[in-house]
Amino acid sequence: MKSTLRFTGRVANYVKYRPSYPEAILNLLEKEIDFDQQKDVADIGSGTGKLSKLFLNNENLVYGVEPNDEMREAGEKILKDYINFISINATAEFTALADKCVDLIVSGQAFHWFDSDKAKTEFQRIIRPGGFVVLMWNKRDTDVSPFMQEYDSLVREFCPDYVPEDGIDDSVLNGFYGVKNFRRANFKNLQTFDYSGLKGRLLSASYAPMEGDCSKEMLKKLKEIFEKHNKDGKIYFVYNTKVYFGKIK
Repeated sequence: MKSTLRFTGRVANYVKYRPSYPEAILNLLEKEIDFDQQKDVADIGSGTGKLSKLFLNNENLVYGVEPNDEMREAGEKILKDYINFISINATAEFTALADKCVDLIVSGQAFHWFDSDKAKTEFQRIIRPGGFVVLMWNKRDTDVSPFMQEYDSLVREFCPDYVPEDGIDDSVLNGFYGVKNFRRANFKNLQTFDYSGLKGRLLSASYAPMEGDCSKEMLKKLKEIFEKHNKDGKIYFVYNTKVYFGKIK
């Protein structure tokens, strides 16, 4: 399946059950790269606007670049009251943005879908001198609890398209930013789910079977894991939000 189509049919679950991004990221960028409210931002692979919203609330002008129609339209609806949001139907490789038009390029939960070489060339075209690129992922913390470990095992058993989170390692990042030309930071992030929310979180993933195609055995096992580990009908779903930032050469 084309990467730009993988979330078609998953938007409702994505909107309701995917995490947002820690506000502490803004503090990191302010401290490390002199980011402020006057900087213009391009959110590449903006999806339903979860990352864009962080910068919109900071009063930045944000261009949301998203090729998937359902995801983009959901983002436009959710962010309709932000006059500083501009939605664009385009891709990371061909953003349709003007030359040297943004100070910061961000991408949340999306860079692994890009053609990194073509995206790098495009980012170099649209970013202003001195601008930074920030890549981030909410990665499941499989070590934090027995529940998170068992959830990971379930995904590996029943989702044949699954690859560990983003598949991005230092060799990819070195190729994109330049060798050792990036820095990194980690933030804790979590959600609290009842069983319905946990099910929705699983079905929001690009690698999970669509709900109509779901294995009854998969959902049965998910329910068993929830019943085993929940407290008062709730479960903690924990992430490490991994942030990478640097200038691209």
